[in-house]
Amino acid sequence: MPINNKLARHQQQMIQHYARKNDAYSFFKRVASPELLSTAESLIPEHRERQFPPTETLSMFLAQALNQDRSCEKAVNDSAVKRLIGGLPLISTATGSYCRARQRLPVTMVSALACQTGRLIQQETPDPWHWQGKHVYVIDGTTLTMPDTLANQAAYPYDRRLC
Repeated sequence: MPINNKLARHQQQMIQHYARKNDAYSFFKRVASPELLSTAESLIPEHRERQFPPTETLSMFLAQALNQDRSCEKAVNDSAVKRLIGGLPLISTATGSYCRARQRLPVTMVSALACQTGRLIQQETPDPWHWQGKHVYVIDGTTLTMPDTLANQAAYPYDRRLC
């Protein structure tokens, strides 16, 4: 096999390997799962069909947050590679559209999906994982103190019903 064909084959294999490691598609499948789909659909805002619809944007954002390289550029490039391999139309790799789409994500949707995911994980937790037969919700040694100003209370109201 000529060297150019070997190089091209190697590059194709690397791209396929890279795309398989991308977690945004896995997140998208999970958000579209029967356990979360109704919650996601009820909280998705009215939107036009754009390059980055809310569920895809949320999936990309989750993968971006968990990736070692948390840049918007990496998130958009990963999406472009995934689309290319899937035979979908090419998209621009400029990050502006994705960043604006991410800003349009409603905090209530992200919060509700995080709470529901936590409940699903808790339901599936095997009994031996419980500490002395009890569910452990948070273990963290971090302490942060700051004045609870009226402005903070207005921006971040305390609501036990969130989760």
